[in-house]
Amino acid sequence: METKWLEWAQKLQAIAQNGLTYSEGVFDIERYKQLRVIATEMITTYSNVEHSYVLDLFSREVGYATPKVDVRAAIFRDDTILLVKERADGCWTVPGGWADVGESPSEVVVKEVYEESGYQARAIKLLAVYDRDKQGHPPFPFYVYKLFFHCEIIGGSPSSSIDTEEVGFFPENSLPELSLGRVTPAQITRLFQHDRNPDFPTDFD
Repeated sequence: METKWLEWAQKLQAIAQNGLTYSEGVFDIERYKQLRVIATEMITTYSNVEHSYVLDLFSREVGYATPKVDVRAAIFRDDTILLVKERADGCWTVPGGWADVGESPSEVVVKEVYEESGYQARAIKLLAVYDRDKQGHPPFPFYVYKLFFHCEIIGGSPSSSIDTEEVGFFPENSLPELSLGRVTPAQITRLFQHDRNPDFPTDFD
């Protein structure tokens, strides 16, 4: 029950967004705006985020509400995994980020690897498609699907970026502090299992 409030808030926000997209009646539009405010209040009540910040986030969402897509790369070398240190929180994650319109998931992950680590990569296999809310991540206002690709390095060299300050390879039993909003220890463990068992099918949900 501890994150049930987040599930309710996400659903209310989706209903409000969809209603504001398709409704034409003045009173209906006002009711959907009130729903969005209630969703905002639920999130700010149970988190340390400012009310105005969450309301602004929700207000920017237009059109039919669908899950956001976070695309991540699992790159291995000698039983170690590539991680980058995020400037935002000083913690480590596998390279990746939000999917962009006009680019396929594999194109996004290759771009993110290069931008965040300096390595040129090639996507080999889709390892997992996860519902973020079912993976033990900290609460987040929006509903998110996470795609993990197995990638291999084909060129480049390690370098920092506007988003990342360090790049390194780490063994499974000696991981740095992870950026839990982006990747969890359980996900890292599962990615290593996929690397050691290439015939594993793609995980989902």
